[in-house]
Amino acid sequence: MMRIFKNTQPNSDNRRRITYWLLAVVLCHLLLFNPVMAQQKSRIIEDGGTGQYPAIMEADPSLPTHTVFRPEDLSAFGEGNKLPIIAWGNGACANSPWEHVNFLSEVASHGFLVVAIGPMPAEGEKKKGKSYSSQLIDAIDWAIGQNGDGGSRFFAKVDTANIAVSGMSCGGLQTLEAAPDPRVTSVVVCNSGILPNPGDGMPGMPQIRKDQLSKLHTPTLYLLGGESDIAYNNGMDDFKRIGHVPVFVGNMDVGHAGTYAQPHGGEFARVATAWYQWQLKGDQEAGKLFKGNPSVLSRSMKWKVQKKNMP
Repeated sequence: MMRIFKNTQPNSDNRRRITYWLLAVVLCHLLLFNPVMAQQKSRIIEDGGTGQYPAIMEADPSLPTHTVFRPEDLSAFGEGNKLPIIAWGNGACANSPWEHVNFLSEVASHGFLVVAIGPMPAEGEKKKGKSYSSQLIDAIDWAIGQNGDGGSRFFAKVDTANIAVSGMSCGGLQTLEAAPDPRVTSVVVCNSGILPNPGDGMPGMPQIRKDQLSKLHTPTLYLLGGESDIAYNNGMDDFKRIGHVPVFVGNMDVGHAGTYAQPHGGEFARVATAWYQWQLKGDQEAGKLFKGNPSVLSRSMKWKVQKKNMP
């Protein structure tokens, strides 16, 4: 009897295993019953970007359907220095910004709150899924709500008067579908344009027609990949049809993939960021890239540009 009792006493190894098991149970309990703890995560893309405010990519538990790119240190923002909103739609109508993280992180590092469609991708994850134009509106609604929420880290730090909708390829069509929202103050369409016959596009693309362009009410930028870009003809046709708002088109001979995956998003990020700085922050120096005759960008060997209704 004593032998049996002695052998059933836990030795140090058993105690250690029991302790680890109990810790695992507690952690699982916390993750299951505390969704905030389970979902909070963030990651630095590259080195956080070249801007004044190194950025992070994060999953915000209050908006699990989207990915947020924003300056890591928000203490610099508030009255007199707020974060304009940029809502982003992805190529292929993907419900993940995995193809554009370098680009979006770079933009955010210049002092913008970028809210991209789709949950935050894990390292190396290439998720697709299906997304909708309405998710751009969801992004705007969330950002505005965060600005007015006294419990949010974005409280009184978001510039709700300066909002851009932007996107690439199918995301560019989603952008054009969302652009009539009266809160939008600028539009950026990348590697995209409305098809002459919307039914010819890939399944799930917004079924918008050329008359959608008449609903634009803000300055609009098109960034295209030159004649080898499958969206080139559609984007250039859009440009020709737009006559009632300022519009600028830049073509760089890189094809449909653009430069998003290049370090810091490459040339597309540089040009798009300058546009955002000009249109959403009133940065006149950045605006020289587009305004003037000739504009600074028109002098670049990499770009071919045209513009209308713009100084």
